[in-house]
Amino acid sequence: MRILYVEDSHELRDTIAMLMEGPGRRIVACASAEEALRHCADEGGFDLVVTDISLPGMSGTQLCQALLERDPQQRIVLCSGYPIGAELRQAGPHIHVLPKPFDIDALEGLLDSIQAELQGAGVG
Repeated sequence: MRILYVEDSHELRDTIAMLMEGPGRRIVACASAEEALRHCADEGGFDLVVTDISLPGMSGTQLCQALLERDPQQRIVLCSGYPIGAELRQAGPHIHVLPKPFDIDALEGLLDSIQAELQGAGVG
């Protein structure tokens, strides 16, 4: 499973990216939505995008919308310490919300479930 992780906090980005590593997972971490879109264009997309909502420049919400315009089936995990509106939660069939601060077990459980879903669909 190819995962793109978007987080502007350097320390958090490095730590969470390391914690997301596991069998069958490849993590690419970046600091901005703009950088994430470049990675998607250069590398042909990702199985899962995990993004913070509050990012400098383009927000995680705008990134989510841009990704869904390219692929309405894109799997996305939105991380935020703020409430996320119902319209964003319902923006696509594979949108998940992970409230911050999150427990690493909650993140791992979500990643395992998405990975199993992808494997069942013959992806990743």
